[in-house]
Amino acid sequence: MAAAVAWNVRLSMLTVYDCIVSDHDLRLVALAALVCGLASLTAIHLLHHVRRSEGTRHSIWLAIAATSTGFGIWATHFIAMLAFSPALPTGYNIALTVISLLAAVALTGLGFCLALMPGFTGAMWLGGAIVGGGIAAMHYTGMAAFEVAGTIAWDPILVAASIVLSALFGALALPMGLRSNLARWRLAGALLLTLAICSHHFTAMGAVAITPDSTIQLSPLAIPSHWLATGVALVSLVILLLSCAALGLDLRERRRTALEMERMRDLTDAAVEGLVLCEGETIVSVNQSFARLANLRPDQICGRNLGSCVPDAAKLRALLDSSGQAVEADLRDRHGTLIPVELIARQITYNGHPHNVVAFRDLRDRRNAEAQIRYLAHHDPLTGLNNRASFDQQLDRELKLHQRAGQQLALLCLDLDGFKEVNDFHGHATGDQLLKDIARQFSAILEDDQMLARLGGDEFAIIVPHVRDPAQAGHLAERLLKALKNGDRTRSSAGTVSVSIGIALYPSDAKDRTELLSNADTALYRAKQEGKGAYRFFEAAMGAQIRERRSIEHDLHNAIDNGELSLVYQPQAQLETGEVLGFEVLLRWTHPVRGLVPPSVFIPIAEESGLILTIGEWVMHQACQEASTWTRPLSIAVNVSALQLGSDGFPHLIRGILEETGLSPERLEIEITETALIRDPHRALLALQKLKVLGVTIAMDDFGTGYSSLSNLQAFPFDKIKIDRSFVQAVHTKPQAAAIVRAVLGLGRGLGLPVIAEGVETPEELRFLGQEGCTEVQGYLFGRPVPINELTSLICDNVVVLPRALMRAAD
Repeated sequence: MAAAVAWNVRLSMLTVYDCIVSDHDLRLVALAALVCGLASLTAIHLLHHVRRSEGTRHSIWLAIAATSTGFGIWATHFIAMLAFSPALPTGYNIALTVISLLAAVALTGLGFCLALMPGFTGAMWLGGAIVGGGIAAMHYTGMAAFEVAGTIAWDPILVAASIVLSALFGALALPMGLRSNLARWRLAGALLLTLAICSHHFTAMGAVAITPDSTIQLSPLAIPSHWLATGVALVSLVILLLSCAALGLDLRERRRTALEMERMRDLTDAAVEGLVLCEGETIVSVNQSFARLANLRPDQICGRNLGSCVPDAAKLRALLDSSGQAVEADLRDRHGTLIPVELIARQITYNGHPHNVVAFRDLRDRRNAEAQIRYLAHHDPLTGLNNRASFDQQLDRELKLHQRAGQQLALLCLDLDGFKEVNDFHGHATGDQLLKDIARQFSAILEDDQMLARLGGDEFAIIVPHVRDPAQAGHLAERLLKALKNGDRTRSSAGTVSVSIGIALYPSDAKDRTELLSNADTALYRAKQEGKGAYRFFEAAMGAQIRERRSIEHDLHNAIDNGELSLVYQPQAQLETGEVLGFEVLLRWTHPVRGLVPPSVFIPIAEESGLILTIGEWVMHQACQEASTWTRPLSIAVNVSALQLGSDGFPHLIRGILEETGLSPERLEIEITETALIRDPHRALLALQKLKVLGVTIAMDDFGTGYSSLSNLQAFPFDKIKIDRSFVQAVHTKPQAAAIVRAVLGLGRGLGLPVIAEGVETPEELRFLGQEGCTEVQGYLFGRPVPINELTSLICDNVVVLPRALMRAAD
């Protein structure tokens, strides 16, 4: 009896520590802990798999997780119970043992289901606590199934502590384990779940006090401990197999996910656009293009909310709500800079869940191109000044404003004098730089409200608003003229040109933009006519003159097609004998309304407009064609303008005409003025040398009226000199003219060049020329320019002299 009392006292004073150390087989305790850890780790992994699955698969995997975890809790309990050694006969009630297993599975499943319930705040904490309660329910049901030859007493404090511990650690385990897919959070959750099971079991076992009683017999239906050991071993094996299977599934899922992610990343990295994979609005993955666009590493972006990259919430919502529709927004990069992008979102299924793929297209290049296009639409690309379109719009606005305010506005039209020569002599690069320098110089002079525009080529215009009086516009024109005169020639070619300016005022000179521009242009033309490098205000009389000139130019365009142009021929004869040596070909224009238009009127217009190229080619072809039909091989002299001589392919044109018409090159004489030489001496020399190779005769026309006459005779391959009519007709009235004629004749003899005097109209002039040794003459004294059909006897018969001229010369 005393021994029994001592045993009871000793058992009643057992602590939890004594329970584990003294009354348990520590090898089985370690096995229980191992099974518990594997079961806990399996539970966390399976819960992650359950959360990723949907529909029926979700329910199936939830049942598998609940069953696996419930078996794990139950196996841990009974392995630990087998480790408990009270040195008394023991057994287990089969019914209660099965109920304890079912309680573990049911309550664990309930806790898992609640923990994974979406939209329920605190669901994971409550679900984890229920799992802890399931551990307690399983344990105490299992202890009720425990039969021993004695009586069992419980310490209520430790019982309560065991239940609190299992609920507390369970409540912590699920939120921790399900917090993230990262391994550290899974391990932390599994550890807490293991603590929930183990702390409850051993605290609850510490609450047990067993008093031996030999009168108590075990139930015949009680399962012997060694049978239970076999059953638990089988269950443990099943748990381990389920754990391995779950881990295998998880690893396979991870590998599949990683491979899928890698394939998608390789594919997306090949895209030019930035691609972002989002689950909801959480960024899951990005490609390299987006990382470069955002100026971040991919790992710095993943896990962030899409709204941190696209700050405009309204546009982000519109993007996600309208799949496939392009939305323009701003992307905030690493430094907070907003980058214009175009976004397109599409929904895909990734990893079994719906995801959004958002494409980011960088719009900076497009925006810059659009800005450049807008700029070029209103600005000159070379100088950066406003162009004609912008100028017209601004002038229309200013005219309306000045009309309402009753104020005066000035328009200045500018044209560079000598710009073509700069282009021809120095190349277009120099010409472009000249334009930019002039634009910069003019812009520096203007006020902020004054607008300078380049209308094209070397044409500029300036709008001067709020002009108080015309003198204000005149002062501005003087400053512009002075700017070019004082240009720094070492930095710019501006010093090589001048500017002509025409000024028109609104509303005194014009009522609208078209008229104002026309009148300013008219004033500009007058400034050029009167010497260039000057400015002129518009006057009403100018308009009629300009309109007349433009009308002539317009009609001249169609003169060839309408058959209005014709050629006349003036004989060139030997002075002593009157023998006809050839003819000078002269152009005439018979207008159907104006009648005979003097060459002095239409030739300058043809040269200024460029029509002289077409007309000159027609004259050359007609003259050569006519001369090729003559019986006598007389020469023909054709005047060539500076524009013709400087045009590309002029020698080639002459060769083609000679070959086509069959005229011998020696019969063609080309007359060139000195003015044609000074525009581009190098090009003129090359052209003349090529003409000489053809065998064509070259004469210097109007000798003495140009520049550097003596140097030109030395530098260029001339065959003949023509004394200008102005000197010939003044030999008896101006001693200086007579001296010039004598000098030219002496120069010709010295150089071995024949000299022909044109404009001979009187016998006195002829006699003077004969006395001074002139050998060839041309003028009214020998015959006026007439159509070739009036000179048939000279070109076809054997008559070789001009009797009438000789008779006049003899008088």
